[in-house]
Amino acid sequence: MIEQITDLPAGVLGFRARGQVTAADYENVLVPDVEAAFAMNPKLRLMYHCGEDFTGFDAKAAWDDAKLGMRHFSGWEKVALVTDVGWLRVAARAMRFAIPAEFRLFANAEYAQARDWLLAP
Repeated sequence: MIEQITDLPAGVLGFRARGQVTAADYENVLVPDVEAAFAMNPKLRLMYHCGEDFTGFDAKAAWDDAKLGMRHFSGWEKVALVTDVGWLRVAARAMRFAIPAEFRLFANAEYAQARDWLLAP
């Protein structure tokens, strides 16, 4: 399941992944929110939080994530991934070269620092 983090200002999107993330989560929550935000802002900042209760992505959700990132390839200004999930941290480090934005990886205990970094000019 994906839910929007609602205490962020305009131009900064946040999503929290819980349990198993499915393609329906992307299609019903994440994609519409991202598309609406891009309709109002040419550049966005993104926080993606996969906490202790996150168990993974189904294959179609992973594909939807990649498609969304590519569709707005140059629209991301800053991206913060907040997670302690080992395989996700390894994958993010390995793929950070492909993210056309400032990218930082934070541990769950650093959630506040991730938020502060996204909000900083």
